[in-house]
Amino acid sequence: MFCYQCQETSKNTGCTIAGACGKKNGTSDIQDLLIYTLMGMARYAYELPAPRDRKYGDFITAALFSTITNANFDDTALLRLVRQALALRAELARGLDGKLAGPAHDSMIWSAAGDAEMLAKAGTCGIMALSENPDLRSLKSLVLYGLKGISAYAHHAAVLGCVSDEIYDSVIKGLADCTRELPADTLTALVLETGKTAVSAMALLDKANTVTYGHPEITRVELSVRKNPGILISGHDLKDLHELLIQTRGTGVDVYTHSEMLPAHYYPAFRKFAHFAGNYGGSWWHQNKDFETFNGPVLMTTNCIIPVKDSYGNRIFTTGMTGYPGVKHIEDRQPGKTKDFSELIALAKTCAPPLELETGELVGGFAHNQVAALADKIVAAVKSGAIRRFVVMAGCDGRQPARGYFTEVARQLPPDTVILTAGCAKYRYNKLKLGDIGGIPRVLDAGQCNDSYSLAVTALALKDMFGLKDVNELPLSFDIAWYEQKAVAVLLALLALGFKGIRMGPTLPAFLSPQVAATLVEKFGIKLAGQAAEDVEKMMTGN
Repeated sequence: MFCYQCQETSKNTGCTIAGACGKKNGTSDIQDLLIYTLMGMARYAYELPAPRDRKYGDFITAALFSTITNANFDDTALLRLVRQALALRAELARGLDGKLAGPAHDSMIWSAAGDAEMLAKAGTCGIMALSENPDLRSLKSLVLYGLKGISAYAHHAAVLGCVSDEIYDSVIKGLADCTRELPADTLTALVLETGKTAVSAMALLDKANTVTYGHPEITRVELSVRKNPGILISGHDLKDLHELLIQTRGTGVDVYTHSEMLPAHYYPAFRKFAHFAGNYGGSWWHQNKDFETFNGPVLMTTNCIIPVKDSYGNRIFTTGMTGYPGVKHIEDRQPGKTKDFSELIALAKTCAPPLELETGELVGGFAHNQVAALADKIVAAVKSGAIRRFVVMAGCDGRQPARGYFTEVARQLPPDTVILTAGCAKYRYNKLKLGDIGGIPRVLDAGQCNDSYSLAVTALALKDMFGLKDVNELPLSFDIAWYEQKAVAVLLALLALGFKGIRMGPTLPAFLSPQVAATLVEKFGIKLAGQAAEDVEKMMTGN
């Protein structure tokens, strides 16, 4: 194996024996094989005249989503996706009647009769095979990992009935182009094109979520527990939560959120459920501890599952594109029907209530629509000098001790600064007592990682309110924590929207070659996070 797609990759170079995420060598190879097969499928799909059948884009995005860090560790499920990709590729080939523009790529030719043939192919078609040139490979990696993040967001939107042919076409084109020998300038343009698609994907998901469940509102979320047994739901899929809440109504079972599901409390549609209890625990990497003390069943709806401990292995379930060997999987809903969570509910009734980890509450719900309602108050606070600077600290959390940097930045920022956040990075500082500025909390939580789009919309709106020509003229700094591929999509989206001077950490991605990293610094002012005190001082002066 060779994998360097996440921030925890070994020695910030690449995992070669086993993944820092817990992914085994063989699982990594099968994921590489799946991506390789999807590229071949995309080469065929790209040649089809428009409009293409949406099933191809739908499958490609869902399957690509399954290869994101901490999404699916189940070899059986991944091999099943490879078989489906091969079948769809063959269908596409028949539709083209053997007519292709340009030479065939090996990913379009290989076929497999069974698992043995597939496993023999796996391990020979990973990221290093994209190009022998490290700079070209680095640019293709940026595209591929951005497409993985886009696929996650597009899949969530599709679950709620919102699809975009343009996004599907862009993903197909990007994957197909990763198989071609292209010069650096063409690939650089493709990176920026991927960023524009990321903006579209996040906007589409924002629309899907808000049309279905209402615009997020300022909400206080309980951290204490109740006396009933409960089900803990983690991940990002709001439709799974909604169906679970409906099925648990009147059963005596409460539902709690974990990690990236916390922002569900901000949507009006969910607050009408009296048994929607509160949030339990911290970010994704705390799940071994949090799941043990919760006592009841746990439902993982998307990525961010980590190796499962025996202490809760008999009461954790996966669904959607998530999977883990030996863990029960809730099958997808059939057309016109809902998923069946009866097994979780029955199990919950036999479990003790969750042990209390903490008390108090969190305040969130500051997505773009809610911030727009507060715009006059925010603008007045800036003009009066009460708010001197905004710092965007969105992104991912992770296990490395170096991530304590983000906690220290939050602590050391002056009291006239406001932190804008989205994603699980918030758990590094959202429980600090940072106070407010004239009733405006100093931490404004917009929601999940995809709601980084909300932060960008807010910044662009503020630019217009202050009559500025360039968004980079705002009293705004970026200090982004990254971990996996959705964060890559968010970064590319911000670059596509024109934001510059983004500071990120705790390390730069291992897949950035020195030349590509230097180009990002030169063109966009990308910076590496350093020491908290020094970075705070620089941000307060606009550096």
